[in-house]
Amino acid sequence: RRPPPQSGPEGWGLGGGRRLLSLELLEEAEDLSLALLGTGLPGQLPPECRELLVGFANSSVRLTGCLVRSARPVRLCQSCYRHFQSVTEQLENITRAVGNSSESNCAKSLLMSDRVQLVVILSQFFNSTWKTANCANCLKNNSEGLSNSTIDFLDLFNTTLMCFERNFQGQAINFVPSNHTEVCRNCSQTYRNLNALYNKMQKMTGQGSDSEHRTPLCIDVEDAMNITRRLWSRTFNCSVPCSDTVPVIAVSSFILFLPVIFYLSSFLHSKQKKRILILPNRIQSNASLVNIQEKYS
Repeated sequence: RRPPPQSGPEGWGLGGGRRLLSLELLEEAEDLSLALLGTGLPGQLPPECRELLVGFANSSVRLTGCLVRSARPVRLCQSCYRHFQSVTEQLENITRAVGNSSESNCAKSLLMSDRVQLVVILSQFFNSTWKTANCANCLKNNSEGLSNSTIDFLDLFNTTLMCFERNFQGQAINFVPSNHTEVCRNCSQTYRNLNALYNKMQKMTGQGSDSEHRTPLCIDVEDAMNITRRLWSRTFNCSVPCSDTVPVIAVSSFILFLPVIFYLSSFLHSKQKKRILILPNRIQSNASLVNIQEKYS
């Protein structure tokens, strides 16, 4: 039998009252009881099951911390995909745990032994969060890393923010904080490239041109693009000139003059031609008629 704990930081203090045992001592006591009792008391986990539970707990703690730290600005997919993969692997280890008997079935003990089913609830929460964030659309097929298009977008996004910051600080130094013409002029091409890449990635995620059949991009890319657009349009009050200005003006002008053309053509076609009157020969004089009558009388 283990001797009673002595006074100290983890023992019984004479003047300070009773102190709690540390977590390490509790685990050692539980392991010792399992070793003495063989199969363990009812509700106790075998050592192999406890090892699986600890592995799932550690990976869950790392993933939870990563999700919270990456909440704003949103960096969930690019920062936490390794932790999410680790949690998935730990859960798979539990579900395919060795042992078919009811006493050593770790999956049954950890996943179905009580009505709370905390391991199941946590795994469902992580899967739901990952699915809602659409992180799979920013990762490779095997989820081992970010896709090439996502890497290119994030690099161009960082370049755009650096351009904003560099030109904005330059104007602030020149005591023109409210005029953002330098930002609009110097960062216009970079912003247009980022916007074009984002639109291209949107088309790649869908099976057709219809927006209803498109799958949303991962939350990291969407949040980055939203931040960039707010800075460009609201903070700096910039705008990108349309590249199809000439065709748009031509079509608009044609539509504007359509009523004029219509009424003019209607007027020309409705104008009646001048009638050419054919005058009949004048009737012979009265004297001629008298002579004709006398001739045949």
